[in-house]
Amino acid sequence: MSLSVLRLGFPPSSLCVSLFPKFLPFYPNAIFHSHSHSHSHSLPLSRDDAVVLFNRMLYMRPSPPIPQFNIILGSLVKIKHYPTAISLSKQFESKGITPDIVTLSILINCFCHLGHVNFAFSVFAKILKMGYHPDIITFTTLIKGLCLRGQLRKALHFHDDAVAQGFRFNQVTYGTLVNGLCKTGETKAALELLKRIEGHSIKPDVVTYNTIIDSLCKNNIVADAFNLYSEMIVKKISPDVITFNSLMYGFCAMGHLKEAIALLNDMKMKNINPDIYTFNILVDVSCKEGKMKEAKIVIAAMVKAGGKPDVVTYNTLMNGYCLVNEVKHANHIFNSMVQNGITPNVISYSIMIDGFCKEKMIDEAMNLLEEMKCKNMNPDTVTYNSLIDGMCKSGRIDYVWDLVDEMHDRGQPANIITLDALCKNCHLDRAIALFKNMINREIKPDRYTYTIIVDGLCKGGRLKIAQEFFQHLLIKGFHMNAPTYNAMINGLCKAGLFDKALALLSKMEEKGGMDKGGTTCWGLAGWLCKYQSGLKPQESADLLLPLGVFLWESVGGYGAESVAKYAMSAKISATISGI
Repeated sequence: MSLSVLRLGFPPSSLCVSLFPKFLPFYPNAIFHSHSHSHSHSLPLSRDDAVVLFNRMLYMRPSPPIPQFNIILGSLVKIKHYPTAISLSKQFESKGITPDIVTLSILINCFCHLGHVNFAFSVFAKILKMGYHPDIITFTTLIKGLCLRGQLRKALHFHDDAVAQGFRFNQVTYGTLVNGLCKTGETKAALELLKRIEGHSIKPDVVTYNTIIDSLCKNNIVADAFNLYSEMIVKKISPDVITFNSLMYGFCAMGHLKEAIALLNDMKMKNINPDIYTFNILVDVSCKEGKMKEAKIVIAAMVKAGGKPDVVTYNTLMNGYCLVNEVKHANHIFNSMVQNGITPNVISYSIMIDGFCKEKMIDEAMNLLEEMKCKNMNPDTVTYNSLIDGMCKSGRIDYVWDLVDEMHDRGQPANIITLDALCKNCHLDRAIALFKNMINREIKPDRYTYTIIVDGLCKGGRLKIAQEFFQHLLIKGFHMNAPTYNAMINGLCKAGLFDKALALLSKMEEKGGMDKGGTTCWGLAGWLCKYQSGLKPQESADLLLPLGVFLWESVGGYGAESVAKYAMSAKISATISGI
């Protein structure tokens, strides 16, 4: 079993072991070049033309050479008509024409692209049964098919089985495995496979390194990614623009703009031209840090270098201006997009609608929504949430319901963000109505939904309704988490109902809803300590002493002494006063 498999913790797999003969000889790739790539010189045919020509050839006597059929099948693969290629190949065999290794390899490719890996392996078994020798392209296609389905364990074992039979793989195959590992989050296993490749005297190419560097950067392991880049330089593997883009993205995501700029200078020294993505990364980090002047300088550098800002550039700049509350500047950028030949997308409109709503420019936001509809653009959930939040904050609550209905009509049911906006802006009746509406439309609420409702009712002075709602949830057997309990307990404490808060705290522990840090306990302790001066000494002691014991037993002794101190003080006062 391979070391990479062991690291992944995968059990052995018997996939395809039985398909291999006891000895599968290794044939140099040159032997297969003539057939493996013959279909790459496909005719530029449309699907219909390819089908007509293929069927005409089927009835020719004598039949045309098999490579001629393969060219047509290959042309269909190029235009991604995989089912058609499979269908034609079946007709091919029904006429008694024996497929060759290329035909079968094309079939494997089609099945893998369609996600039918089991069928692909059936064709592979047929290749072996017919006495053909699969080449590196066939093996790599099967490995890629497994990787695309997320079956890395099987891909690695299939690789190991082939190697055990004497087969040798190349950079492309290992690049496929590395890509599959990185896409499934197994970057460490990919790094180990990289070392193993070098042990087989195969020199990994820039694509393989780029794949791992990109994965490391996206997982914020930028130091390791930069070390890998340094390793490339030492091994004289030339980095390309993709290498630098990945590293710059990683550094920018970590807030290390200085290091990202240094990489841009490295690119210049190595005569590697930055692309639109390179500049967009720098524009994005500048905007997120509120450095709009720097963002414009980067865009100017992009234009000077011959680049043209795209919709991503404009969206990033607009969002940056909105973040620094300069919505008028953002609107100017939005209007200049069309003048410069760039069509705004849904994200463009959503950014501007959100910016207008935050500035309470609701009419402008609604005008943009109507403009989207006129252009047959479908507003997404983000667009509607921004509008609903803006409507609530501006007191235009009557329009919210229309938006909620519109969302539902467009197949975008109102979510917890809408509910939260209504609660936070004290539109509790609307929030409750929306909650009932969600239930009626069979939208299943989650625990966050319950927390929003309970918290909103408590903070809005509807404690009795909150208690009834909470009790209803308990009776129905809903499993609530700590935040929901916290919201209810805080509401009870705020109303001075400490005995009920303590009772609910006990129920919370009984139901297994206690949070690990004891936040609920400390919150209740804080309320009790804050208000104990307003209680009679004996009442304060009766409430605080049990809570101190509860804290000690439930979440550890740290901090329980604070509650105990107040409790003992109250107890002494009660004893002295004789109460």
